[in-house]
Amino acid sequence: MSTEMTDTPHYSETLEIEGMTCASCVGRVEKALKSVEGVESAHVNLATEKAVIYSHRPLDRATLIKAVEKAGYEVEALQPIELTIEGMSCASCVGRVEKALKSVEGVESAHVNLATEKATIQASSSVTRDSLIQAVTKAGFEAKSVHQTTESFQDKKNIELEKLKKDLILSVLLTLPVFILEMGSHLIPAFHTFMMDNIGQQNSWLMQFFLTTVALIFPGRRFFKKGIPSLFRLAPDMNSLVAVGTLAAYLYSVVATFFPSVLPQGTVNVYYEAAAVIITLILLGRFFEAKAKGRTSLAIQHLVGMQPKVARIQLNNQVIEVPIAEVQTGTIVEIRPGERIPVDGEVIHGQSFIDESMITGEPMPVEKTIGSTVVGGTINQSGSLNIKATSVGSSSVLSQIIRMVEQAQGSKLPIQALVDKITMWFVPVVMGLSLLTFLTWFIFGPEPALT
Repeated sequence: MSTEMTDTPHYSETLEIEGMTCASCVGRVEKALKSVEGVESAHVNLATEKAVIYSHRPLDRATLIKAVEKAGYEVEALQPIELTIEGMSCASCVGRVEKALKSVEGVESAHVNLATEKATIQASSSVTRDSLIQAVTKAGFEAKSVHQTTESFQDKKNIELEKLKKDLILSVLLTLPVFILEMGSHLIPAFHTFMMDNIGQQNSWLMQFFLTTVALIFPGRRFFKKGIPSLFRLAPDMNSLVAVGTLAAYLYSVVATFFPSVLPQGTVNVYYEAAAVIITLILLGRFFEAKAKGRTSLAIQHLVGMQPKVARIQLNNQVIEVPIAEVQTGTIVEIRPGERIPVDGEVIHGQSFIDESMITGEPMPVEKTIGSTVVGGTINQSGSLNIKATSVGSSSVLSQIIRMVEQAQGSKLPIQALVDKITMWFVPVVMGLSLLTFLTWFIFGPEPALT
């Protein structure tokens, strides 16, 4: 026997098996799993309906599932893991997060949506949320478990939009004078003469220096906080492009303003307006993007708003109001005319008509009597009802609709996946071409080539 076979297996995979009824079923499943190449051992538990497979090398979950299905049994699908991703600003960020998630051992697929800022991961049961969060953090982004409500997500988007709006306004106010001082002189000869006679070139440059410095430190700091660390990780993104471009223009201008003797004659120029305008234009784009992101959750927010926050239940011969989260299956809920149904249930007392247009699209109210089923979020119209809760929380029809809308928003068209792959290389290619241009000019360009 080889040394590899005697070593303790390093890899394991857990499958949840459906359809087993006896010990012979266990034997068939184990035999099917052991027939898969690379499997060292397989242990199937009839009570827990789980199979644990061990191997010295990573196993293909799909191959294991096919083996079980070929033996006549079914494997329960794993629930996807959802994470909230913060810090993404462009499609190349999406590609990097997906790449980081897929690098985690056991991850089968990972889809990241920039608009909803969510990642949906299909992975084996051995993959933990912590390992996925660590992988995202290592890539330079922040990941959290999806536990916040749609309202809190919308609040967060509103705060982000408000902050962007303030930064954009400040950036415009700082950039406009810089642009007029520099470009006005180039476009209008009379303005250039006026500037030289009344302000002077050096004073004009000092004013541009001050305004641009404030623009880079305050409205523009977000690009440097994210872009510079990305450069050090050798994973530049759009923030890196903005940071490098604005810093190059700004630092050259600073040298021209305060140390002009360092530069050869004829190369003493300033480019403050370029740095300031870049910051303003990118902030404008981010502002429109944030507004679009905020709109993506409006449909879900509308659905969430259909569910009442409290329910009136019967407890110890009394009727009390409790938060909707505290309603359990089997609880008797009282509904008065004009109220929304808080949970899915079955009518046990009363008669009424209910507007179910949110579910069926039919405008005509539906009569409900004892034994009829009602859906949470629909509107009770004429009579009072007592219902017994049958589905609460995530198992209710409304919660399932919300989940399907979220999944639809998080899904991608094949062309989007292709675009994400292309854009992931966009920034490195641009920087590579820039470096090539610099080296070519430095070597073959006319003197003074460097400046």
